[in-house]
Amino acid sequence: MISGIGNIGALQLKPVTEGAEGATGLFQGIVSPQATENVGTSFAEALSQAASKTVNTLQNAEQVSIKALSGDADTRQVVDAVMSAQQALQTAVAIRDKVVSAYLEVSRMGI
Repeated sequence: MISGIGNIGALQLKPVTEGAEGATGLFQGIVSPQATENVGTSFAEALSQAASKTVNTLQNAEQVSIKALSGDADTRQVVDAVMSAQQALQTAVAIRDKVVSAYLEVSRMGI
């Protein structure tokens, strides 16, 4: 599923020059906050990195839950990991819904 994102392509995200401290969520750390760099990240790369971070968050929550079953993790750690995974998954679903909605809107445009 994630490998199909590679052909999205043409859009470019510009590097963040101001307000980098306010960047949160799945796209944090994707663009360089240095004003001297003029290289952006492609839309496909940004989506791919966001999907990878989501998968990593879900896998981490699963590993912490397994550790808790064996007695190696605290209940608080499990709750934090699961809540983080839930938030990441909800964000990924919202991004997917927006991308699909935008695609459908573009496909309805007249040529």
